[in-house]
Amino acid sequence: MEEKGRSSATERYICVHCHFYQPPRENPWLESIEIQDSAYPFHDWNERITSECYAPNLAARMVDGSGRIKRIVSNYSRVSFNFGPTLLAWMSQFAPSVYTGILEADRLSASMRSGHGNALAQVYNHIIMPLANSRDKRTQILWGIKDFRKRFGRAPEGMWLAETAVDLETLEHLARAGILFTVLAPHQAAKVRKTGSGRWKDVTGGRIDPTRPYRVRLPSGQGITVFFYDGPISRAVAFEGLLKRGEDLARRLISGFSGDRTWTQLMHIATDGETYGHHHRFGDMALAFALNDIEGQGLARLTNYGEFLERFPAKHEVKIHENTSWSCAHGIERWRSDCGCNSGGHSGWNQEWRGPLRSALDWLRDELARAYTKKALEYLHDPWLARDDYIDVILDRSRETASGFFARHGRRDLSADEKTVVLKLLESQRHALLMYTSCGWFFDELSGIETVQIIQYAGRAIQLAAEVCGDNSEKVFRSLLEKAKSNIPEQGSGARIFDRFVTPVTIDLKKVAVHYAVSSVMEDFGDHTEIYSFSVDKKDYFKVTAGRTMLIIGRVLVTSRITGDSGDISFALLHMGGHAFNGGAREYRGEEMFQAMRKEMTAAFESADFGEIIHLMDNHFGMHNYSFTSLFRDRQHAVMNLLLKDTFEKYEIVYRDLFEGERILMNFFREAGMTVPNAFRAAAEFVLNLDLKRAFSQDVLDDNQVRRIVGDIRKWGLACDTVEVELIIRKRLWGEISRFQRSDRDISLAHAMKKTMELARLLPIEVNLWEIQNVYYSMAKSVYHDMVEEALKGESEAIQWVADFVELGAILNFDTEYIPGK
Repeated sequence: MEEKGRSSATERYICVHCHFYQPPRENPWLESIEIQDSAYPFHDWNERITSECYAPNLAARMVDGSGRIKRIVSNYSRVSFNFGPTLLAWMSQFAPSVYTGILEADRLSASMRSGHGNALAQVYNHIIMPLANSRDKRTQILWGIKDFRKRFGRAPEGMWLAETAVDLETLEHLARAGILFTVLAPHQAAKVRKTGSGRWKDVTGGRIDPTRPYRVRLPSGQGITVFFYDGPISRAVAFEGLLKRGEDLARRLISGFSGDRTWTQLMHIATDGETYGHHHRFGDMALAFALNDIEGQGLARLTNYGEFLERFPAKHEVKIHENTSWSCAHGIERWRSDCGCNSGGHSGWNQEWRGPLRSALDWLRDELARAYTKKALEYLHDPWLARDDYIDVILDRSRETASGFFARHGRRDLSADEKTVVLKLLESQRHALLMYTSCGWFFDELSGIETVQIIQYAGRAIQLAAEVCGDNSEKVFRSLLEKAKSNIPEQGSGARIFDRFVTPVTIDLKKVAVHYAVSSVMEDFGDHTEIYSFSVDKKDYFKVTAGRTMLIIGRVLVTSRITGDSGDISFALLHMGGHAFNGGAREYRGEEMFQAMRKEMTAAFESADFGEIIHLMDNHFGMHNYSFTSLFRDRQHAVMNLLLKDTFEKYEIVYRDLFEGERILMNFFREAGMTVPNAFRAAAEFVLNLDLKRAFSQDVLDDNQVRRIVGDIRKWGLACDTVEVELIIRKRLWGEISRFQRSDRDISLAHAMKKTMELARLLPIEVNLWEIQNVYYSMAKSVYHDMVEEALKGESEAIQWVADFVELGAILNFDTEYIPGK
């Protein structure tokens, strides 16, 4: 297409870029996200945001004027996007269907966009690149590229910079790594000129024309293309309610074009991807509608940056404002000073802690680098080249990948113990990179969850380095953290936060063994089990009980699947019932000492001399005894729920007796217009909600029972436990439609779903039907199509099946005129 003449609809392109990202939330020792209570009813914030945003954008609803579903489409196949590598790593394990859908959408987009996929790479763990040293910049980029190649099966053309924070050195590294372009905010442009022209035009203050690409000439002689997104429209999407109606979004996107321009225009915006569904509910639907409307009316053509750049290479040059970003009006100060940028809502707070925190981490980074270089040179040809390649091992922890890594980088054929030393050194470096994740400085408070997370990464890096180098930098690091002051008096300083949130959660092989021992009270382990990133092999295990009291003595081999570090650990545990645990662990010191310990403790237990058992534990394990709090958080929750089960059973007996025994009297109160006592209302609410949950959990749903319970709840004006009841109903519907999908000609399974939905509608609950609707839509495109053909031939069973399937679609909120199999 020639860039001549006035702009027409065929010369107008639209690209919506979505930056999907969550900070790494994994416990640095367990390599897994532990339960986060603030994300309830989800396990953690990744899971919650996946449900609210990442999954809905994979199957966005196109609805009619009544809100009924006409089509289900993937936004990922029509927008430009990047996902943080650490988020995709989590998603591949905990949301695999969403993960594979994202990868497939990129492949589909490449087939539609001249071989250019929609996905961009991202610097590995979202660090502020201008604040990183050159070595870390290179590793972040190389890790981001290799992660992208591994997942998407192709080389990335573009790379997203965290917070669009940029300097020339970062662009040099991008260009050197083969990255063709990146995306920046309009205020990050300083001057522009047409290529070959001598005159530069000042565009400071966001005055750059965002509808064309620009070339940055770098000091090395290399160059890289930059796209500057439309600032006002991007802000309107993110912060001004533009996603309330898809029609408004479509009009605003089209308004970015101008008939006065004489070149092919690219109207593009960039926002956090979480804008579409998490920050703005139903934002995914508004986006789907807008893109469909624009494309359907021929107002512009959808594209991505790679395709547009190939067709319309940059003909203008740009000079950037270095050390700037899209989310700080003061450049990049948000990540190193009290610049005034914050998330708001805390009058009187300051962010003076940002500077001391960064200084402490910078000091630690350099200390770790010194120790790493010195120690790693004993085993590796080039420690820093090895670090760049270590991403291969991170992406695939198999023995084969590790062997290939050591074959390439080892000075010699390393022993197993030497490989463990090297892996600990490399893991220390990985955590030294993770501790710079940008979210640690973005928000208002030093003790916030994101900042605590990066301090924990620092703690893990210190521990790993100390284990192999002998240099423990924790004391100096804590003294530097002392200068970072919390806004919350009881939190004190960064040093106190380290003591409260890092030291207690630091894990070694003994703590894993204790977790195993305590967990074995409730769970029978086989000879081999895996606990997060550790493997545990049972060597010896002895249990003796007396009533509710239990003594466990054992020996296990605990091995880190990350570093290969292992330890032969013996342990003893006394369980007095409930959450009363007391135990100890130490390195195994031979069979004679182990059996002597077992004999002494067993004799004391059989004599019911529990005080002597505690004394023996102190003798054998020192004063470092462990208790219920030694369990990892998810197991703590599981144990507490188990203990609460007994408590709730006791409550049920009392409450049910009160409710059933006094309901006639209480009904008299109600009919007389008198206030029903709160004690009775509490008992009634507890009992009726419990009965409701049980009713929807039964194999066969008793509609009369459900209607009676609902009637009582309404009569007494009680609250419904909406969260738990909704989860139970959703689980029931998921089971019903899954069975229907497997036995798709058994229409009685659809009847069961209709019955569940009809009863659910009696409650003040909005059931999340997203997954159920997706399965229905998939069946509509497959089995429904076949059944329609049979019905057209006059087959009576098929005719009835089609009618029932359409009726089910109406109940599931589909516009049945648009069922795809018709």
